[in-house]
Amino acid sequence: MLKIPTDLTCHKLNGPTMGTRWSAQFYAPAVTDPDPIHAALVESVDVVDRQMSTWKADSDLMRINRATVGTLVPVPAELMEVLTRALEIGRLSSGAFDIGVGDVVAAWGFGPHEANESAMRAALGHARPMAHEILDLDRESLHVRKQTPITLDLSGIAKGYAVDRMMAALSHFGITDALVGLDGEIRARGQRPDGKPWTIALERPDFEARAALSILELKDCAVATSGDYRHWVDVGGKRLSHTMDPARGGPVMGSPASVTVLAENCMDADAWATAFMILGSRNGKNLAQRLGLSAIFIDRDGETLRESRVGWVDRQKPSAESSSIDTTGILGRALDNETQTS
Repeated sequence: MLKIPTDLTCHKLNGPTMGTRWSAQFYAPAVTDPDPIHAALVESVDVVDRQMSTWKADSDLMRINRATVGTLVPVPAELMEVLTRALEIGRLSSGAFDIGVGDVVAAWGFGPHEANESAMRAALGHARPMAHEILDLDRESLHVRKQTPITLDLSGIAKGYAVDRMMAALSHFGITDALVGLDGEIRARGQRPDGKPWTIALERPDFEARAALSILELKDCAVATSGDYRHWVDVGGKRLSHTMDPARGGPVMGSPASVTVLAENCMDADAWATAFMILGSRNGKNLAQRLGLSAIFIDRDGETLRESRVGWVDRQKPSAESSSIDTTGILGRALDNETQTS
């Protein structure tokens, strides 16, 4: 029988950021002072908010958006890291993931301002260059330059990067067993003291209620979900997702109800979940298989949900002890195995 260390305590920290909340759960000696760890976690997410928010007029991202074409714009190292990976995934997805849709996001009211009907009509069907084609990055000097006008939006990748920074902050304190999350993006490291993996619930894509669809066991990996059921607009009695299709210039149509991606880091998981939502189930699964990515696609067939899995996630079966899992902790909080559910 595995001997559980008696000197370890489960520490739980959380706080507000980016219009939502971050959370961290980790095992460390009971005498551990949580204050400096909390401060480091706050800074790890706040630096992402300061640099990459479209809701803050003085963010570094908004400086790029305001810059004239051809101007070299200095950027911090963190923002350069995210821009670099965003453009790489843009190329790999043939533009399905594109950070150059800031004007489309704003037109449909998913930014800091209300929807603009004339801007919506202008965006729909309007041919636009892809960010990876017209954004020049100088990684050595940390400068960015636009070849043509473009409005950047990092909402499909920045929160995942913030989660990675949270885990890095915990590592700085020598913490090796932890689960961190931000608005549905999660990263796990190590395991529980009893040797069991971290356990989270995959949310049922329901417009009205919050409930678990299945259970995932995580160890040393990240997971992110993109779906059509949390943030949407009602147009003519039809719900339209907040996920923007760059080719269409508007919300994705006929996409999966949700896509969950497992990856080594949360930045990649976050971006690929968005890309696969835009590509749709068939094309998304084909690309995931070609790239060796792990993903769960949930499709609606009337009132029925159909789940299909790609990659090694097929071997991560839902826990047989689901009756002992607290399903109020939906993809964003660790699930306490001691809590009995109805």
